[in-house]
Amino acid sequence: MKANDRFQASCKRVGYQPDIQFFPEGTKTASDAAAAVGCDVGQIVKSLVFLADNQPVLLLVSGKNTVDQDTIKLLLNAESFEMAKPEIVRSHTGFAIGGTPPFGHIQPMQTIMDEDLDAFDEVWAAAGTPNSCFPISPTELRKIAGATLATVKPTNT
Repeated sequence: MKANDRFQASCKRVGYQPDIQFFPEGTKTASDAAAAVGCDVGQIVKSLVFLADNQPVLLLVSGKNTVDQDTIKLLLNAESFEMAKPEIVRSHTGFAIGGTPPFGHIQPMQTIMDEDLDAFDEVWAAAGTPNSCFPISPTELRKIAGATLATVKPTNT
């Protein structure tokens, strides 16, 4: 089954119908996605997988922000915290980096959502491939993803 089909099937299981849109020019980076969609880069949801004490954790981060790893490490009370390698991302989510959606993964993961995403009425997230995404309200995103809202960026920005 193709990545988009797997994502749509996972949405159906939770009763959500995404308006998936395809962009031949690609939406692999937050800047690419914002340009393709025609929105602010802050409205792009980056689905980033990290390992906290070797356990996968998904961070849903505003496209304008970087992750303050020390802040998240403290939040999770973890000894170690690092970006997951591409093969770990694929094995836990079922999707490749650049197209990882914010939910619908093959394995459940603790999920933290960037509080800056709440500033928007609508945000855009990957739909399983590097050339597709879908709009969703931050409230619905948080609910479906089972995410906890937190500050993820460095506090001095």
